[in-house]
Amino acid sequence: QVPLVESGGGLVQAGGSLRLSCAASRVSVSINTMGWYRQAPGNQRELVATLRSDGEINYTGSVKCRFTISSDNDKDTLYLQMNNLKPGDTGVYYCNCLGYYYGPDGYSKLSDYWGQGIQVTVST
Repeated sequence: QVPLVESGGGLVQAGGSLRLSCAASRVSVSINTMGWYRQAPGNQRELVATLRSDGEINYTGSVKCRFTISSDNDKDTLYLQMNNLKPGDTGVYYCNCLGYYYGPDGYSKLSDYWGQGIQVTVST
């Protein structure tokens, strides 16, 4: 039902690294924007990084120079390399894709899909 599945989260010490992956269970017709968002307990979901189909990349200021977003378009897979992790990075990370997917009628429709989220915990 949900075409996005995140993996690669876990528990790391401050200063460590993790690489998150987001794999599409269904191949998209085309993707407009892919991104990573995160939500800490009691906080609103915030943007971490986005990657548009034209190659434009944006990061939130708190992760710039530490995180890198990338994709393998042939595999419809999105990555987030997280280096020098800090306790403030702790939260549930969500993959998001805005693009065209085939519906049950055989025609593609613009869809805004979210993964179920994956926990990232950074200890001191």
